Amino acid sequence: MRFLPCGSDGLLVEVADLDEALALHASLTAGPPPGTTELVPAARTVLIRFQPLLTSAATLAAAVRDRSLPRGATATGTLVEIPVHYDGEDLAEVARTCGIDVPDLVRRHTAATWTVAFTGFAPGFAYLAGDDPVLDVPRRGTPRTTIPAGSVALAGRFGGIYPRASPGGWRLLGRTSATMWDVERAEPALLRPGMRVRFVETPEPPVPAAPPPVRREPVEAPFLEVVAPGAQTLVQDLGRPGRSAEGLSRSGALDRAALRRANRLVGNAPDLAALEVVAGGLRVRAHGRLVLASTGAPAELTVTTPTATFPVAADRAFALDEGEELLVGSPARGLRSVLAVRGGLAVTPVLGSRSTDLLSGTGPDPVRAGDHLPVGPSPRSPVTLGTAAAQDLPAGGDVVEIDVQLGPRDDWFTTGALDRFATQEWTVTPRSNRVGLRLDGEPLERRVPGELPSEGTVPGAIQVPPDGRPVVFGADHPVTGGYPVIACVAAHHLDLLAQVPPGARVRFRPTTPGGTSA
Repeated sequence: MRFLPCGSDGLLVEVADLDEALALHASLTAGPPPGTTELVPAARTVLIRFQPLLTSAATLAAAVRDRSLPRGATATGTLVEIPVHYDGEDLAEVARTCGIDVPDLVRRHTAATWTVAFTGFAPGFAYLAGDDPVLDVPRRGTPRTTIPAGSVALAGRFGGIYPRASPGGWRLLGRTSATMWDVERAEPALLRPGMRVRFVETPEPPVPAAPPPVRREPVEAPFLEVVAPGAQTLVQDLGRPGRSAEGLSRSGALDRAALRRANRLVGNAPDLAALEVVAGGLRVRAHGRLVLASTGAPAELTVTTPTATFPVAADRAFALDEGEELLVGSPARGLRSVLAVRGGLAVTPVLGSRSTDLLSGTGPDPVRAGDHLPVGPSPRSPVTLGTAAAQDLPAGGDVVEIDVQLGPRDDWFTTGALDRFATQEWTVTPRSNRVGLRLDGEPLERRVPGELPSEGTVPGAIQVPPDGRPVVFGADHPVTGGYPVIACVAAHHLDLLAQVPPGARVRFRPTTPGGTSA
């Protein structure tokens, strides 16, 4: 085994192959070491997330090192049959690559037994390990920009089914009507690690399901009416921890300290849902008497009443009466403001959270003009008087120093690339979002060529794709990835990273796990 650091609260355990990874995951699931919070199996690794107050990476490594990893165990999980209409765009090309004809390809694909090895890429996307080596085909050289939901595909030794329309480079064999991810089910993912899958040919193509009608149920006061949503406004709480093995990231507020502070100002519990406002522009109208507070990026706040317009201060509680409006302006520094209301936003929770996850589409839709956002009952705790301590946030053009911990795949890069990673200033591009902060600068050269088998990732993981320009994962990141992670942002700087606007520059400062410079 190899034990590789993965941020402030992750340990990546690398083993020889998929069989050992599955055996290790089974062992850890049956008897997790104390302090373990989450396990993410992958092609030849298991990512262990842990609580740093209860354990350490060194303690976990010692607890895992001597575990038995039996090979060749026969999969005995639940068998799921998946109907497939074989009309995929790559069907003929895959057959040629395998040295067989199309009917033989279909026969082999349906005769094979597939085991769910792990999930990732998107919620409900299961990596299926097959028992027919003939069906091992490479990814496409150029990924498609859109692959329809329900597409059945191959890549390397794995099979997979796309749960929703998304980009991808897998080879398409056909389509299925099976719903891979449904938050209305008790278990949203149809396929989970350890299950077995058999594909069944069907002559009829699947009929696309009609999208559910958009319904806006009447909301009783108190509520916030959205007059204008601004560039992007999302409902966020502290997210959905513990679902990475299903392919679902934690999500939640990017600046978690700002959410907690806004809730504290209005007397809420720290995890209640609020609005995350990107670059201002949000206008809301009060229905009922409401108490609000704005934290994070210091935006100008303007209240409009029937008789006057006047400013209110950020980082302190204020009231809106019935019909009064609040405009959240564009912040001069930082990027994301948090607007909390006493009682919290009581939108319908999905999988235990009210957060909007942009990558998976889980949770409430982004806020739109005309939305009525219900407010929960007022808590017993009082409103905090006075002003909270605001953070000094960066503006466009500023240089922001971010602490990182090297690994788990820093050994994939040349010495020169590692030096350049830590010394140059990386510019934040406008293509950045909640999934990832995209950086521009002099590219980083790899020392190790080829593809990295997919493995678990964490918020703040800094992936380096083939173009050599880093992407820093945010709260809505994919839970597994196939590009090497050169370093991970230290936990104490994740909130700061959420406030770095496009045009600002980032300088990474490698530190030890204890927080001192390396």
